[in-house]
Amino acid sequence: MAWLTGLLSATLLALNTLACFVPILPLALLKLAVPTPGVRRRVDPWLNAIATGWISRNSRWITRLQPEIWDVQVNSDLRLDDWYLVNCNHQSWVDIFVLQRVLNKRIPLLKFFLKQQLLYVPVIGLAWWALDFPFMKRYSKAQLRRNPALGRKDQETARRACEKFKLVPTSVMVFAEGTRFSPARRQTQSSPYRNLLKPRAGALATTLNAMGTQFRSMIDATIIYPDGVPSFWHLASGRAGRIVVRIRQITIPDNFCGADYASDKAFRSAFHHWLADQWKAKDDEIDAVMQDQRP
Repeated sequence: MAWLTGLLSATLLALNTLACFVPILPLALLKLAVPTPGVRRRVDPWLNAIATGWISRNSRWITRLQPEIWDVQVNSDLRLDDWYLVNCNHQSWVDIFVLQRVLNKRIPLLKFFLKQQLLYVPVIGLAWWALDFPFMKRYSKAQLRRNPALGRKDQETARRACEKFKLVPTSVMVFAEGTRFSPARRQTQSSPYRNLLKPRAGALATTLNAMGTQFRSMIDATIIYPDGVPSFWHLASGRAGRIVVRIRQITIPDNFCGADYASDKAFRSAFHHWLADQWKAKDDEIDAVMQDQRP
Protein backbone atom coordinates (compact mmCIF):
# COMPACT_ATOMS: atom_id res chain seq x y z
CA MET A 1 0.00 0.00 0.00
CA ALA A 2 3.03 2.31 -0.08
CA TRP A 3 1.99 3.81 -3.45
CA LEU A 4 -1.46 4.69 -2.06
CA THR A 5 0.10 6.30 1.03
CA GLY A 6 2.46 8.28 -1.19
CA LEU A 7 -0.38 9.44 -3.44
CA LEU A 8 -2.45 10.55 -0.44
CA SER A 9 0.54 12.39 1.07
CA ALA A 10 1.33 14.19 -2.19
CA THR A 11 -2.34 15.17 -2.52
CA LEU A 12 -2.41 16.56 1.03
CA LEU A 13 0.75 18.56 0.31
CA ALA A 14 -0.77 20.01 -2.87
CA LEU A 15 -4.06 20.90 -1.15
CA ASN A 16 -2.22 22.46 1.79
CA THR A 17 -0.12 24.53 -0.62
CA LEU A 18 -3.14 25.77 -2.58
CA ALA A 19 -5.02 26.62 0.62
CA CYS A 20 -2.10 28.75 1.83
CA PHE A 21 -1.70 30.44 -1.54
CA VAL A 22 -5.19 31.99 -1.36
CA PRO A 23 -4.37 34.38 1.56
CA ILE A 24 -0.78 34.89 0.35
CA LEU A 25 -1.86 36.30 -3.04
CA PRO A 26 -3.48 39.58 -1.83
CA LEU A 27 -0.65 40.18 0.63
CA ALA A 28 1.91 39.61 -2.14
CA LEU A 29 0.09 42.08 -4.39
CA LEU A 30 0.07 44.64 -1.57
CA LYS A 31 3.85 44.28 -1.13
CA LEU A 32 4.30 44.66 -4.88
CA ALA A 33 2.11 47.76 -5.06
CA VAL A 34 3.50 49.49 -1.94
CA PRO A 35 7.13 48.29 -1.48
CA THR A 36 7.90 50.35 1.64
CA PRO A 37 9.50 49.22 4.94
CA GLY A 38 6.36 50.19 6.84
CA VAL A 39 4.17 47.90 4.74
CA ARG A 40 6.71 45.10 5.00
CA ARG A 41 6.79 45.32 8.81
CA ARG A 42 3.03 44.83 8.89
CA VAL A 43 2.58 42.33 6.07
CA ASP A 44 5.62 40.06 6.57
CA PRO A 45 4.50 38.66 9.97
CA TRP A 46 1.20 37.62 8.37
CA LEU A 47 2.99 35.96 5.46
CA ASN A 48 5.39 34.19 7.83
CA ALA A 49 2.46 32.97 9.95
CA ILE A 50 0.77 31.49 6.87
CA ALA A 51 4.01 29.71 5.89
CA THR A 52 4.48 28.46 9.47
CA GLY A 53 0.97 26.97 9.37
CA TRP A 54 1.80 25.29 6.05
CA ILE A 55 4.89 23.73 7.62
CA SER A 56 2.99 22.63 10.74
CA ARG A 57 0.38 20.78 8.70
CA ASN A 58 3.03 19.14 6.52
CA SER A 59 4.97 18.09 9.61
CA ARG A 60 1.93 16.37 11.11
CA TRP A 61 1.45 13.98 8.21
CA ILE A 62 5.19 13.42 7.87
CA THR A 63 5.46 12.49 11.57
CA ARG A 64 2.39 10.24 11.53
CA LEU A 65 3.74 8.22 8.63
CA GLN A 66 6.79 7.10 10.62
CA PRO A 67 6.64 8.43 14.18
CA GLU A 68 9.36 6.09 15.43
CA ILE A 69 12.11 7.04 12.95
CA TRP A 70 13.07 10.45 14.38
CA ASP A 71 16.19 10.92 16.48
CA VAL A 72 16.50 14.65 17.14
CA GLN A 73 18.83 16.46 19.54
CA VAL A 74 18.59 20.23 19.93
CA ASN A 75 21.31 21.17 22.40
CA SER A 76 20.56 24.85 22.62
CA ASP A 77 17.97 27.42 23.63
CA LEU A 78 16.29 28.86 20.57
CA ARG A 79 13.99 31.86 20.25
CA LEU A 80 11.25 32.90 17.85
CA ASP A 81 11.92 36.63 18.25
CA ASP A 82 15.53 36.71 17.05
CA TRP A 83 17.67 36.29 13.94
CA TYR A 84 19.71 33.18 13.04
CA LEU A 85 22.09 32.06 10.32
CA VAL A 86 21.44 28.35 9.65
CA ASN A 87 23.96 26.07 7.94
CA CYS A 88 23.32 22.42 7.06
CA ASN A 89 24.72 19.55 5.00
CA HIS A 90 22.68 18.67 1.92
CA GLN A 91 21.81 15.23 0.53
CA SER A 92 18.20 15.31 -0.70
CA TRP A 93 15.20 17.63 -1.08
CA VAL A 94 13.89 15.73 1.94
CA ASP A 95 16.41 17.81 3.95
CA ILE A 96 14.13 20.84 3.63
CA PHE A 97 11.10 19.02 5.05
CA VAL A 98 13.27 17.63 7.86
CA LEU A 99 14.67 21.05 8.80
CA GLN A 100 11.24 22.64 8.67
CA ARG A 101 9.76 19.96 10.92
CA VAL A 102 12.59 20.15 13.47
CA LEU A 103 12.97 23.95 13.61
CA ASN A 104 9.39 25.09 12.99
CA LYS A 105 8.15 27.35 15.84
CA ARG A 106 11.55 27.12 17.52
CA ILE A 107 13.15 29.82 15.40
CA PRO A 108 11.72 32.28 12.83
CA LEU A 109 10.72 30.97 9.41
CA LEU A 110 13.63 29.61 7.37
CA LYS A 111 14.44 31.67 4.26
CA PHE A 112 16.44 29.82 1.58
CA PHE A 113 18.61 31.03 -1.28
CA LEU A 114 16.90 29.65 -4.40
CA LYS A 115 17.81 29.25 -8.05
CA GLN A 116 16.44 32.02 -10.28
CA GLN A 117 14.48 29.48 -12.36
CA LEU A 118 12.33 28.50 -9.35
CA LEU A 119 10.69 31.93 -9.43
CA TYR A 120 8.61 30.69 -12.38
CA VAL A 121 7.23 27.58 -10.66
CA PRO A 122 3.41 27.97 -10.64
CA VAL A 123 1.91 29.02 -7.30
CA ILE A 124 5.00 28.27 -5.21
CA GLY A 125 7.25 30.71 -7.09
CA LEU A 126 5.02 33.67 -6.23
CA ALA A 127 4.73 32.47 -2.62
CA TRP A 128 8.53 32.31 -2.32
CA TRP A 129 8.80 35.80 -3.79
CA ALA A 130 6.20 37.16 -1.35
CA LEU A 131 8.12 35.58 1.54
CA ASP A 132 11.34 37.31 0.34
CA PHE A 133 13.24 34.16 -0.53
CA PRO A 134 16.32 35.39 -2.45
CA PHE A 135 16.53 34.16 -6.06
CA MET A 136 20.12 33.70 -7.22
CA LYS A 137 21.51 33.02 -10.67
CA ARG A 138 24.02 30.20 -10.93
CA TYR A 139 27.13 30.82 -13.05
CA SER A 140 29.74 28.34 -14.15
CA LYS A 141 33.40 28.86 -13.30
CA ALA A 142 34.05 29.58 -16.98
CA GLN A 143 31.38 32.31 -17.01
CA LEU A 144 32.80 33.90 -13.86
CA ARG A 145 36.32 33.84 -15.31
CA ARG A 146 35.09 35.62 -18.44
CA ASN A 147 33.00 38.12 -16.49
CA PRO A 148 33.80 38.45 -12.75
CA ALA A 149 31.04 41.06 -12.42
CA LEU A 150 28.46 38.23 -12.59
CA GLY A 151 29.57 37.02 -9.16
CA ARG A 152 29.18 40.50 -7.72
CA LYS A 153 25.60 40.62 -9.05
CA ASP A 154 24.66 37.61 -6.92
CA GLN A 155 26.39 39.17 -3.92
CA GLU A 156 24.36 42.32 -4.40
CA THR A 157 21.15 40.26 -4.66
CA ALA A 158 22.01 38.56 -1.36
CA ARG A 159 22.72 41.91 0.30
CA ARG A 160 19.40 43.36 -0.84
CA ALA A 161 17.57 40.30 0.51
CA CYS A 162 19.35 40.61 3.85
CA GLU A 163 18.31 44.26 4.12
CA LYS A 164 14.68 43.07 3.97
CA PHE A 165 15.39 40.38 6.56
CA LYS A 166 16.45 43.05 9.07
CA LEU A 167 12.86 44.28 9.37
CA VAL A 168 11.34 41.11 10.86
CA PRO A 169 13.01 38.23 12.84
CA THR A 170 14.29 35.78 10.25
CA SER A 171 16.36 32.61 9.91
CA VAL A 172 18.61 32.73 6.83
CA MET A 173 19.23 29.18 5.60
CA VAL A 174 22.34 28.20 3.61
CA PHE A 175 23.43 24.80 2.29
CA ALA A 176 27.15 25.56 2.29
CA GLU A 177 27.97 22.64 -0.04
CA GLY A 178 25.99 24.38 -2.77
CA THR A 179 24.52 21.14 -4.12
CA ARG A 180 23.44 17.72 -2.92
CA PHE A 181 26.11 15.29 -1.74
CA SER A 182 26.82 12.16 -3.73
CA PRO A 183 29.85 9.85 -3.76
CA ALA A 184 30.47 10.79 -7.41
CA ARG A 185 30.48 14.54 -6.63
CA ARG A 186 32.73 13.94 -3.65
CA GLN A 187 35.22 12.11 -5.88
CA THR A 188 35.06 14.77 -8.60
CA GLN A 189 35.75 17.47 -6.01
CA SER A 190 38.49 15.46 -4.29
CA SER A 191 36.71 16.41 -1.08
CA PRO A 192 38.80 15.79 2.05
CA TYR A 193 35.63 14.81 3.92
CA ARG A 194 34.16 11.31 3.99
CA ASN A 195 30.49 12.33 4.10
CA LEU A 196 30.48 15.91 2.80
CA LEU A 197 31.38 18.04 -0.17
CA LYS A 198 33.69 21.01 0.26
CA PRO A 199 31.79 23.96 1.77
CA ARG A 200 31.42 27.10 -0.31
CA ALA A 201 32.02 30.11 1.89
CA GLY A 202 30.64 32.84 -0.37
CA ALA A 203 26.93 32.79 0.54
CA LEU A 204 27.63 32.53 4.27
CA ALA A 205 30.22 35.31 4.17
CA THR A 206 27.98 37.60 2.12
CA THR A 207 25.11 37.10 4.57
CA LEU A 208 27.40 37.89 7.50
CA ASN A 209 28.65 40.97 5.70
CA ALA A 210 25.09 42.24 5.28
CA MET A 211 23.64 41.51 8.71
CA GLY A 212 26.14 39.62 10.85
CA THR A 213 25.72 41.77 13.97
CA GLN A 214 21.99 41.04 13.94
CA PHE A 215 22.33 37.26 14.17
CA ARG A 216 21.98 35.76 17.63
CA SER A 217 24.19 32.86 16.51
CA MET A 218 24.77 30.38 13.72
CA ILE A 219 22.76 27.17 13.93
CA ASP A 220 24.76 24.21 12.71
CA ALA A 221 22.38 21.46 11.58
CA THR A 222 23.52 17.95 10.67
CA ILE A 223 21.10 15.54 8.98
CA ILE A 224 21.95 11.85 8.76
CA TYR A 225 20.04 9.03 7.06
CA PRO A 226 21.41 5.73 8.48
CA ASP A 227 19.22 3.61 6.16
CA GLY A 228 20.15 5.50 3.00
CA VAL A 229 19.25 8.90 1.57
CA PRO A 230 15.49 9.01 0.89
CA SER A 231 13.68 10.69 -1.98
CA PHE A 232 10.51 12.73 -1.50
CA TRP A 233 8.50 9.69 -2.63
CA HIS A 234 10.12 7.58 0.09
CA LEU A 235 9.12 10.20 2.65
CA ALA A 236 5.59 10.57 1.30
CA SER A 237 4.99 6.81 1.25
CA GLY A 238 6.32 6.22 4.77
CA ARG A 239 9.55 4.52 3.70
CA ALA A 240 12.12 7.19 4.52
CA GLY A 241 14.01 5.07 7.04
CA ARG A 242 15.59 6.53 10.17
CA ILE A 243 16.27 10.26 10.30
CA VAL A 244 18.87 11.66 12.70
CA VAL A 245 19.19 15.40 13.29
CA ARG A 246 21.73 17.20 15.47
CA ILE A 247 21.30 20.93 16.13
CA ARG A 248 23.84 23.15 17.90
CA GLN A 249 24.47 26.86 18.18
CA ILE A 250 27.83 28.34 17.23
CA THR A 251 28.95 31.80 18.25
CA ILE A 252 29.82 33.99 15.28
CA PRO A 253 33.17 35.79 15.81
CA ASP A 254 32.67 39.54 16.06
CA ASN A 255 35.33 40.27 13.45
CA PHE A 256 33.40 38.19 10.87
CA CYS A 257 30.39 40.51 11.02
CA GLY A 258 30.59 43.13 8.30
CA ALA A 259 33.91 41.94 6.85
CA ASP A 260 34.27 41.96 3.06
CA TYR A 261 34.89 38.43 1.77
CA ALA A 262 35.80 39.60 -1.74
CA SER A 263 38.50 42.12 -0.86
CA ASP A 264 39.78 41.16 2.61
CA LYS A 265 42.27 38.31 2.17
CA ALA A 266 42.92 37.93 5.91
CA PHE A 267 39.21 37.58 6.64
CA ARG A 268 38.77 35.18 3.72
CA SER A 269 41.53 32.92 5.04
CA ALA A 270 40.24 33.03 8.63
CA PHE A 271 36.68 32.33 7.49
CA HIS A 272 37.76 29.32 5.42
CA HIS A 273 39.61 27.86 8.42
CA TRP A 274 36.62 28.49 10.71
CA LEU A 275 34.24 26.78 8.29
CA ALA A 276 36.67 23.89 7.67
CA ASP A 277 36.87 23.20 11.42
CA GLN A 278 33.08 22.99 11.57
CA TRP A 279 32.97 20.71 8.53
CA LYS A 280 35.56 18.39 10.07
CA ALA A 281 33.49 18.16 13.28
CA LYS A 282 30.33 17.54 11.22
CA ASP A 283 32.06 14.80 9.21
CA ASP A 284 33.21 13.07 12.40
CA GLU A 285 29.73 13.36 13.92
CA ILE A 286 28.15 11.70 10.88
CA ASP A 287 30.64 8.83 11.15
CA ALA A 288 29.90 8.42 14.87
CA VAL A 289 26.12 8.40 14.35
CA MET A 290 26.34 5.93 11.48
CA GLN A 291 28.42 3.66 13.70
CA ASP A 292 25.92 3.88 16.59
CA GLN A 293 22.88 3.45 14.32
CA ARG A 294 24.03 0.25 12.68
CA PRO A 295 21.34 -2.47 13.11
